[in-house]
Amino acid sequence: MAHTCRGTITLATVHIEMGDTCHFVLTSGGRSYHLKAYSEGECQRWVSALQQAKANATQMMPHSDDSGDEGALAQPDRALIQGALKTLASKLEDLSTCNELIGKHGAALQRSLSELEDLRAPTDGADKLKSVNERATLLRITSNAMINACQDFVDLAEAHSRRWQRALQYEREQRHHLEETIEQLAKQHNSLERAWRESPSTHDKGAEGTLEGESSEENEDIEFFDAMEDSPAFITVPDGSGSYLRRGRRRRIPDKPNYSLNLWSIMKNCIGKELSKIPMPVNFNEPLSMLQRLTEDLEYSELLDRAARCDSSLEQMCLVAAFSVSSYSTTVHRTGKPFNPLLGETYELDRVEEYGYRSICEQISHHPPAAAHHVISQRGWTLWQEITIDSKFRGKYISIMPLGHIHLKFHTSGNHYVWSKVTSTVHNIIVGKLWIDQSGDIIIMNHRNKDKCHLKFSPYSYFSRDVPRKVTGVVMDGEACTHYILSGTWDDKMESAKIIESSHGCGGSEGKQKTVYQTLPPKLMWKKYPLPENAENMHYFSSLALTLNEPEDGVAPTDSRFRPDQRLMEAGLWDEANAEKQRLEERQRLERRKREAQANLALEEGKTHYQPLWFEKRTDTETGESSYVYKGGYWEAKDRQDWSHCPAIF
Repeated sequence: MAHTCRGTITLATVHIEMGDTCHFVLTSGGRSYHLKAYSEGECQRWVSALQQAKANATQMMPHSDDSGDEGALAQPDRALIQGALKTLASKLEDLSTCNELIGKHGAALQRSLSELEDLRAPTDGADKLKSVNERATLLRITSNAMINACQDFVDLAEAHSRRWQRALQYEREQRHHLEETIEQLAKQHNSLERAWRESPSTHDKGAEGTLEGESSEENEDIEFFDAMEDSPAFITVPDGSGSYLRRGRRRRIPDKPNYSLNLWSIMKNCIGKELSKIPMPVNFNEPLSMLQRLTEDLEYSELLDRAARCDSSLEQMCLVAAFSVSSYSTTVHRTGKPFNPLLGETYELDRVEEYGYRSICEQISHHPPAAAHHVISQRGWTLWQEITIDSKFRGKYISIMPLGHIHLKFHTSGNHYVWSKVTSTVHNIIVGKLWIDQSGDIIIMNHRNKDKCHLKFSPYSYFSRDVPRKVTGVVMDGEACTHYILSGTWDDKMESAKIIESSHGCGGSEGKQKTVYQTLPPKLMWKKYPLPENAENMHYFSSLALTLNEPEDGVAPTDSRFRPDQRLMEAGLWDEANAEKQRLEERQRLERRKREAQANLALEEGKTHYQPLWFEKRTDTETGESSYVYKGGYWEAKDRQDWSHCPAIF
């Protein structure tokens, strides 16, 4: 079973012990179950079946999984090795039990044969032969069980041996990779040193008596060279403008530890409360903040790059719709809750070199939790949003409703698109495996020419014949004439089909006529990237998500990368992360009480309440909506490395 309930025991860790003739005992987790069969043969069949089931359960445990022979394994920790040894010891104990039973049944069979030889009255022979036959059957059953247990032990030993060999090979490759990296760094160092000596600008011509080869601290025109293309390493060096040379991005994080915790024991007293007000341990989190999850919506930014090059606003609308759906593709396996950011926490993502955009997020409110986000791209578009998360725990499921609008403006055409997010639902809170569904409607409006797209996210239904996670939509112009049909799923792909003819059919509900569209063959607009190798052990993070919490120089001290509890959780130190999370939350409560006292005082003096550092409230001239938008200054402060006005929130 994938979960436990009252009255069940875990077969993988059960101890099976034979008692008297028809009696056996199962012990697991401090509980003992005493069972009795009708006969010795029936008892032995039960023991054999349970031992076989135990072997199957042991092979299904994560630490004995041998499905990844082709990929390199991460270094096994102490707990993994201890678990493997414990499993082998358990199998050895089963072999010892079978050995005792074989000895016992063999002795009984020998006695029966001796009694049969000593028979003098032929009338007693039938009963004795029946007894010999029964005991021979018992010996055969026990011998078969012994053979099966021996095979299981050998298979387990071989599996763990292969696992440890792969781990050893992985360590050898890592050491070799490290040696190559050091060698490349040495070459780069020599190259940089040679370039510095050969460059005429490195010598301070205005200062007399400066020795040849001596560096001048006043010089700002030092020329730096990129690392060699075949080098796996990188050097991060600030250039004259304060930006940073392009660097390699990490492709893995430490594997997620196997911590078990009962969600129901924590949440049963919280029904009806807002999720942000429930004190949750990091066991149910993923090592990313909500600001980083918001930034992760940019994973398929190339859709917006393509849209910026479109001459037709309707084709552009199709790509914007595909982009709005693509942001949900990462949620299909991601049941972990992101960290709720602290007030004033920020997160930047500078991908100008790779993808032409840079993004800044700031937590502008703690209760209710709200974040402001601004992205500007050198490839012709700007995106901004203010999102407030409203979440409710309903007992069997959790509903997460993002409130607020996403704005997207293209620089060349001036097209201004606005849309909202749909409701996310996390199911099976009480029992079973957690799974996420997206449901609701998205209306995308182009405020320049009134083009509109209506997307429908169909909720999952056990009785529906439709494909799960289905998304359908239509793109209409300002005159409500439909031009494109959109279809796909929010976890895989989206396609668009251009309408060439429409006609009214029959059979609509309530006497209305259905509209029948004739379209060209559909074109693929968006396809989800495959997950990286070993993603199931890395919180199912995408390639972009793996890089979001990577430490980076030059970012603001309020950046989510510096959050200590999140950093500890990513490293697998969950107990320490929980203690640090508790400290931060207590500190935030104290700060909130101070702010409330200051706000009351400010009201009396006619002053304003808390103001975000990088965002300010404005009214949009096109939509009439009032929201927090980026007021500028962050990237300039980063260039100067002047963070003196940033609060110490961690």
